[in-house]
Amino acid sequence: MNLKVDICGKTLKNPVIAASGCFGFGREMSIQYDLNTLGGIALKAVTAQKRIGNPPPRIAETPSGMLNAVGLQNSGVDQFIVKEMPFLDKLDTILFANVAGSTIEEYIEVTEKLQNIAVDFIELNISCPNVKEGGNAFGAEPDTIYKVVKQVKKVSKQPLIVKLSPNTVDIAANAVAAQEAGADGISLINTLIGMSVDVDRKRPILANISGGLSGPAIKPVALSMVYKVAQAVSIPIIGMGGIMTGRDAVEFLLCGATAVMCGTLNLIEPDGIPNVIAGIEEYMTQHKIDDINELIGGLIV
Repeated sequence: MNLKVDICGKTLKNPVIAASGCFGFGREMSIQYDLNTLGGIALKAVTAQKRIGNPPPRIAETPSGMLNAVGLQNSGVDQFIVKEMPFLDKLDTILFANVAGSTIEEYIEVTEKLQNIAVDFIELNISCPNVKEGGNAFGAEPDTIYKVVKQVKKVSKQPLIVKLSPNTVDIAANAVAAQEAGADGISLINTLIGMSVDVDRKRPILANISGGLSGPAIKPVALSMVYKVAQAVSIPIIGMGGIMTGRDAVEFLLCGATAVMCGTLNLIEPDGIPNVIAGIEEYMTQHKIDDINELIGGLIV
């Protein structure tokens, strides 16, 4: 049974990747199981300078999901290279460095610093607010997406995966803009905007008022957007949004994703990703499929 998939000339031993933000840099999860069994790890987002993130409370449980407004807390790209890369260098799995920023210049600065270290992909987080353009997210409009991707692509030796936000008018148009600007692949979806209210206190539960909704509640939206994007672009797609089982992952593959990422699952079930991989194998056995690539884009409509 072949579980290997190819993305931009790099081979993943299986199509299941830990999503950025819910896996840290892998140290804590390495206590749970062998990280080398993963198809890849999308590392926690890094920025040019240290960020302390938003004030608490910044995580709230919701029906079939969770809200987070962590605020990209991280120690900055320089500390990431010094403190985290020695551990990550020892792993035998594909690494995606997630890059965040508040200006195009910051995206470029962080990406440049990641050029001479052993990360396989740059995953560009364009859900960040563009402080020079009134605070709207970089990923909200095709024109802005094109500008930031075009500039970052100039300095990235690694394949550039652009992570799309679902909080937009036309996700397919945004994907096309990323492809035309030079993106080597697309990952989607990032979290949906949501909020939760404590009716007894008559206050928002999150100190930030709103946050990003993830988990099984968003899977139908994610599947629809992955399918739409797969019809619009020719570059590889990594799908995510509420994947909890192997069968969930297969749904994304059928809709056109070459690989998938699991995020919220890691907070609920620390050894969840190996179970997703096993679930894919079980599905393939049941359906007498020898090569996982037969599933990609195999939806019958």
